[in-house]
Amino acid sequence: MGYGIIGYIIVGAVIGALARLFMKGDQPLGILWTIILGALGAFIGGSITGSLTGNPSGIIAWIVSVLVAMGLISLYLGWANKK
Repeated sequence: MGYGIIGYIIVGAVIGALARLFMKGDQPLGILWTIILGALGAFIGGSITGSLTGNPSGIIAWIVSVLVAMGLISLYLGWANKK
């Protein structure tokens, strides 16, 4: 997924929102962290699929990006709850 900064913010918001939609329970997470973790998920997911398939975009990249974002949100919430 080769996007610029604005693209990653937009895609991050979508990926983060989808990740939170598919996760069980309530996630006490603000919109800023949803965008940040979604953008990281999009970047990492695109990198993974790009290195494995040679195509860093497409439906597989979106699925992997959402899964990575779900993992990042879970890690963040686990870390935030231990404070």
